Amino acid sequence: MGYYWSPVVKLLICIIIPLILVSGFISLMGGPNPSNWVSNYQPFSSSGDINTKLRPNSQVSTKELKSKIDGIVEGTAEQAAETEHSVFAAPPLAIQAAVSPVFAPAAKEESILKDMAPNSTDIIAALSLNGTHDPPTRKVKLEKVTTHLDRLEFGLQKARAVIKEPNYTNRTFNDPDFKPVGPLYWNANAFHRSYLEMEKQFKVYVYEEGEAPLFHNGPCKSIYSTEGNFIHLMEIDSKFRTKDPDKAHVFFLPFSVVMMVHYVYRRDSHDFGPIRHTVRDYISVISNKYPYWNRSLAADHFMLSCHDWGPEASFSVPYLKKNSIRVLCNANTSEGFRPRKDVSLPEINLRTGAIDGFVGGPSPSHRSILGFFAGGLHGPIRPILLEHWGNKQDEDLKIYTYLPKGVSYYDMLRSSKFCICPSGYEVASPRVVEAIYTGCVPVLISDHYVPPFSDVLNWKSFSVEVSVKDIPKLKAILANIPMRQYLKMYRRVLQVRTHFEVHSPPKRYDFFHMILHSVWLRRLNCGIIFGYIVFGEEGAKNYCPQERGWKGVEFKFL
Repeated sequence: MGYYWSPVVKLLICIIIPLILVSGFISLMGGPNPSNWVSNYQPFSSSGDINTKLRPNSQVSTKELKSKIDGIVEGTAEQAAETEHSVFAAPPLAIQAAVSPVFAPAAKEESILKDMAPNSTDIIAALSLNGTHDPPTRKVKLEKVTTHLDRLEFGLQKARAVIKEPNYTNRTFNDPDFKPVGPLYWNANAFHRSYLEMEKQFKVYVYEEGEAPLFHNGPCKSIYSTEGNFIHLMEIDSKFRTKDPDKAHVFFLPFSVVMMVHYVYRRDSHDFGPIRHTVRDYISVISNKYPYWNRSLAADHFMLSCHDWGPEASFSVPYLKKNSIRVLCNANTSEGFRPRKDVSLPEINLRTGAIDGFVGGPSPSHRSILGFFAGGLHGPIRPILLEHWGNKQDEDLKIYTYLPKGVSYYDMLRSSKFCICPSGYEVASPRVVEAIYTGCVPVLISDHYVPPFSDVLNWKSFSVEVSVKDIPKLKAILANIPMRQYLKMYRRVLQVRTHFEVHSPPKRYDFFHMILHSVWLRRLNCGIIFGYIVFGEEGAKNYCPQERGWKGVEFKFL
C-alpha cells in the first residue's frame, strides 16, 4: 500500500523544493548584493590602477566634494538618486584647493595625492562597500593635481581645518611658553592652534639676489632696529627659511628702505625717484629669473620696512602696493595701509641692539605718576598735547618737551602708571613698546593707526585709546579708570610683553615669530591656484587683499 500524500503536503513540496534549489544557486553565484537594494550606485574593485577603473558615476560635483570633506551630510540616498545628473557630472577645471576654507578629508576618510597633469581635475572615487549586511559605507579617496603649489595649498587647507576645528574651541593646550589669560587675545585657542600650525609647516624663501648694504642688511641699533633685526634673523634662520622656492609659502624681498635712504636718496632733495628705481630694478630681476612673482602677482610676497618712507618704496611697483603683504611700521590706513593684507610692524628703539636693561619695572604701588610723556613738537598731535598739558606743575601728569636736567627718561617710564604715546609725523611711535617693556600701560593718541598684531591681540584690554579731540580731557580720562581695571591692564601688559621682545636667537612667541605669524595669517587667507588668486569660500577669481578681513573673537581671518 502506497503512502497517501494530502493536497497540502503536495503543495508545500512543490514550493519548498524550488526555493531550496534557487537558494543554492544564488549562494554559488556569490550571494545578493545589498547595495542594489539601497541605491543605484555600482562600486568598482579597489585593486589595480585606479585611473583605469574610474567610471562616470564615480565622479562627484564640487558641492558634494566640499560637503563630504567638511563632514557635512547632505541629503539621503533617495535625494542623491534624484540629483544624479549634477553628482555624476565631471568636476570643472576650477576645482582648486582654495575653493573651500576648510578643504581637508574627514578623520575617517583617506586622502591621497598623486602626480597628475596640471590640467587634471579632482576626482572622488568610491573604493568599496562594507562587506557585511550593514548599510553600505563609502570610503573616499581624493586624487588631486599635485604641482608644488597644489601641495602647498592643500597643506594650508589642512591648517585652516585644524584652526577651525570646533572640538578644540575651549581646549587649552599644554604649552609652557603660552598661557592664555583673560581677554588679552581675541581668541587665545585659535591663535595657539594657528601658531602651532605655523611652526609645523610655514616656509619662507628669501631671494638671494642683491648685495649689502641695500639688500640683506639693515640697522639693528636705532629707532629702525626692527627692520634690521628681522632681516638679520631671517637671513640666519633655519626653521622657517627654505632654500627651495618650490616649498615656500611666501617670498621675502630682503631690501632695506632705511639703507636706501642712507645710500641712494639725496638728502633734502625730496625726490623718491632713486629709491623707487632701486626697488623697481630689483623686482624686475627676480620676476624675470623666477616664476613666483608673476604666478601670484606678488600676493605671496612680502616686504618689511620700519622707515616712514616704507609705503613710498612700495609704490614703486603697482603689484607691490596692491597685492603684496607689506609689513610696515607706518601702518596708517589713511595712506593706503590695509589691515586685511598688510602687517603692522612694532617700532622698537634698540639703542644698544638688545633689550637688556630696558625690560622690567616696579609694581603698581611704586608708580606715583599718573601719566608721562617727553618729546618734541613732532607732527600735528603733539603740539595739541603740549599746549594743554606740557611743562606744567601738575603732580599727576608729567608732560615735557624736554626732560629736566638729571631726570632719566626710563626712570620716569618705570615710575608712571600710564605712558602717553602720541603719533608724530607718522602714526607709529617707539614709545608704545617702551611703555610695554617697562610695565607702563600705553595710552595711544593717534588717528588711523593700526597697532601691531591687532589681528590677534585685543589692544583695548591692555591699553587706553584717546582720540585727538579728547586730549583736553586726558587727565580726567586716566584718573577715572578704576584701580581694579588698571591692575588688570598692568598684568596684561606684563603678559603681552613677550610678543614684543627681541631675542637673538629668537624665542617662541617673541617679536620675530609674531611678525612671521602675522604674515602666515595673511597667506593662510589667500589661495593661489593656476595663476589666479582666490578667496576661500567665495572662490572668486580676485586679489586676496580686496575682500576678506579678520578681527574679533571669531578669528575672522579664516
